[in-house]
Amino acid sequence: MSFTGVNYVAIIIATLAAFGLGAIWYTVLAKPWMHALGKTEAECKEQQRQKQGAAKVLPFILCIVALFVMALMLAGLMGHLGDVTVRGGVVSGFFIWLGFVITTMGVNHAFSGAKPMLTVIDGLHWLAVLLIQGAVIGAFGV
Repeated sequence: MSFTGVNYVAIIIATLAAFGLGAIWYTVLAKPWMHALGKTEAECKEQQRQKQGAAKVLPFILCIVALFVMALMLAGLMGHLGDVTVRGGVVSGFFIWLGFVITTMGVNHAFSGAKPMLTVIDGLHWLAVLLIQGAVIGAFGV
């Protein structure tokens, strides 16, 4: 099931794998992440409680859409480079993370005054996302 050389089954699986990874990542690292944000568990729960209707699910919808776009762009880049393999996906994911993701996060977090641990937790999450997406896309090929 592909269109113009992109395997959309791989894109969807990569999207869902990355979403699942994020759910596990932030469940396991919830307390250090909240501490890095400078918030308590009670503050986070209260903030979530105050949200109503679509505001509660909007971040999850945005996350799925963003992960889909990320997987699609990664697949396009891998196809452009001509290395749609697991190794090629992992290498491409790493270099995208190093060149664009962690550098952007580092600058944004530095200017916003975020704690370095927030950059570590979030940055490593995005590294893991790109690595898993690259591996999935590479495993499916074109």
